[in-house]
Amino acid sequence: MLEDCKDELTEVQSVYGQMDAAYNRAADAHGFHCSGCADNCCLTRFFHHTLLEYLYLMKGFYGLDRELQDQIVRQAVRVNRMVDSAVTSGEISRVMCPLNNGGLCVLYDFRPMICRLHGIAHEFRHPSGKIISGQGCAAFETQCDATSGIVLYRTPFYREMAVLERRIREKTGIREKLKMTVAQMLTADQEGLS
Repeated sequence: MLEDCKDELTEVQSVYGQMDAAYNRAADAHGFHCSGCADNCCLTRFFHHTLLEYLYLMKGFYGLDRELQDQIVRQAVRVNRMVDSAVTSGEISRVMCPLNNGGLCVLYDFRPMICRLHGIAHEFRHPSGKIISGQGCAAFETQCDATSGIVLYRTPFYREMAVLERRIREKTGIREKLKMTVAQMLTADQEGLS
């Protein structure tokens, strides 16, 4: 499937580069530089909704040596079990992403969109026309003036991702909606997604 979508995966690399640059400009304008915190976003249960993000993450994953892949999958299985247990118990899960190794993402260049955009004040235009905004993470709110008017405008990135997602869906014929954490993505091969 990766080979069938190589054009879109090359294009998403460019879109991700634009996201990273826009994030850095907005963060610099606020004087915000994330150096980790107690509310580590790698402990947050983020869901990712595009086949594009899944395939790009897996492209990076398949580039790792086999021993590291096996280690990551074992950790992803553990993470999925811990999260499932917490959810079943009605608790909020705070489990470290299986790609986090010593505070750094093993697949940083291949990380999904929300891992790139989370943390700083932002806004985007919903397809309905409504403007949706967010004030940023707790560390951002503590360090910066989230009301300064400087925001990361996400709409162009969402639109570009939607175009690429449509193309990938057409090429692959996969129609079902996705809602997966990184840990679920990393174990999806065993469950028959790819």
